[in-house]
Formats: sequence, C-alpha cells, structure tokens
Amino acid sequence: MTVLEEALEHLVKGIVDHDDDVVVRRKELRRGELLEVRVHPDDLGRVIGRSGRTASALRTVMSALAQGENVRIDIVDTDRAR
Repeated sequence: MTVLEEALEHLVKGIVDHDDDVVVRRKELRRGELLEVRVHPDDLGRVIGRSGRTASALRTVMSALAQGENVRIDIVDTDRAR
C-alpha cells in the first residue's frame, strides 16, 4: 500500500461510521494514478458531502500530498455495478 493509499484510507475512516468497510484500491492509468474508494452504502453520503464538498476536500488534500503527480480519486457507489 502506498503512502497516498494509506493517507486516503485514514482520512475516509475518520469520516465514516463503518470504518471496517473502507477499501482503497490503486490502479495505474496512462494519465496517472487512480484511487478508488469503497465505503458502506450508509456512509456514501458522508464521504461525498453536501454538494460534493467533502469529496472535493479529500481530492484537494490528496492532490497536495501527491506533490505534482496526477492522482484521481473516485468514490464508488457499491449499490451499483462493481
């Protein structure tokens, strides 16, 4: 697990009620790195926040930690197809 994955997992676990269900997966893409976040369906709204503010804040923090590397963060809705 990379430092970015660990940091994102730590931040998300601090937000959710079901922290055992938090999973962060890393994928290498041509244009950079993708970090997929999966949480318990009841916590999805907490991670996204009102008007996406929490998700945007997470992306801002992770972008700063990436130090110029291209990192994309996706919050996956587990109720839909995986």
